[in-house]
Amino acid sequence: MALWVVAGLALVVAVIAWSATRRLARRLDTLNQSYWELRYDYTRLRSQVSRLDPEQAVEESSASAPEAPTVSFVSLSSMKAGQKKTDSP
Repeated sequence: MALWVVAGLALVVAVIAWSATRRLARRLDTLNQSYWELRYDYTRLRSQVSRLDPEQAVEESSASAPEAPTVSFVSLSSMKAGQKKTDSP
């Protein structure tokens, strides 16, 4: 008899967990949709502002864009050669 009670409680807990998961999934979907709508509105409004004042848009884009770091190519063979020199006694 106790086994049936434990199985019944486990079933009830599973149903509650499943419904909570479904609720959270719907909420996450709603938040995700709201995020993309906000991004769309932000981009649309930014383009409208840039059309109204093109000089300010150029200044903002040049001021907000960080300089790209210069990265030089280092071949793998030169790294291996450097390791051999430092590893040897």
